[in-house]
Formats: sequence, structure tokens, C-alpha cells
Amino acid sequence: MSEEQQANEQGDQEGEQKFAIQRIYVKDISFEAPNSPVIFTEKWEPDVNVELNTQANQLNEGLYEVVLHVTVTAKIGDKTGYLVEVQQAAIFEVSGFDEQQMGHMIHSYCPNLLFPYVREAVSDMVNRGSFPQINLAPVNFDTLYAQYLQQQADEGEAAEQPIH
Repeated sequence: MSEEQQANEQGDQEGEQKFAIQRIYVKDISFEAPNSPVIFTEKWEPDVNVELNTQANQLNEGLYEVVLHVTVTAKIGDKTGYLVEVQQAAIFEVSGFDEQQMGHMIHSYCPNLLFPYVREAVSDMVNRGSFPQINLAPVNFDTLYAQYLQQQADEGEAAEQPIH
């Protein structure tokens, strides 16, 4: 191992933290209004369902793609008014964090940065579909990530339990 590689590894171990947004982009986007124009003749008091999840892929050392998937469905009874799906993504440079901090950065901090872009895309598509404006409520990604970690811990404990 060269002295330069050793120095770089030693610098990383000493905690030189780096975070940078390389690129933010829409990975996939769709809007459907399967029951238009009939849905426009009905009183607009829909049941709105919002689903979201995140995905992270390591591209190479210190470079990650994080994707925030959001699906919004508005229904009146059994009729779908609209269905919006957005995959907002970004490439982040993240290094120098310990494992716990890295998990938080990738699965909470980065999706939190992407959420305003998703909110705007959903609102714009719903508006273009001639439906009343929708504003997605803020999301606490810290809480969602903590719940995910707790679920993983619970499943790990369950897997360690002997079967009788």
C-alpha cells in the first residue's frame, strides 16, 4: 500500500466528513385520471392515500443514489380520481461518517432534502389534471427511519428466538 493510500485511509478514519449533492433529478413520473371526465361531475370529497418509501444504491465509494418514491391516490368511493407516482432521485457524495450516522444520512437526511421536489411535482401534476390543489403534509423522515430500525431489531430478535 502506498503512503498516499495510507494517508487517505487514515484521514477517513479520523472522521473527515463530506456531504455534497451531485445531482437532483426525476427518475420516473406518472399521472393517471382513469375516470375523467365523469369524475368531474361528482362532488369532490376524495379519500386521499399517500404512500412513500425510499431506496438507496451505492454507486461507488462514497457516492449514493437515493430515490424517494411517492404514490398519491385520490378516490371517491370505488372510483379513482387520480393516481400520481413520482420517483425523485439524487446522487449524493457521502463519506467519513460512522455506520449509524451513514444510515441516518442516507435514509433520513437525503430523503428529507428530496421531499420538497416531490411535493412540487405532485402538486403540479394534480393541478394540470384540473383537480383541486393538493399540498402534501411534511414528513418526519427521522421518525420513519427510527421505526424502520426498531422493526429490523424486532425481526432480528424474533429470528433469534428458538422455535418450540
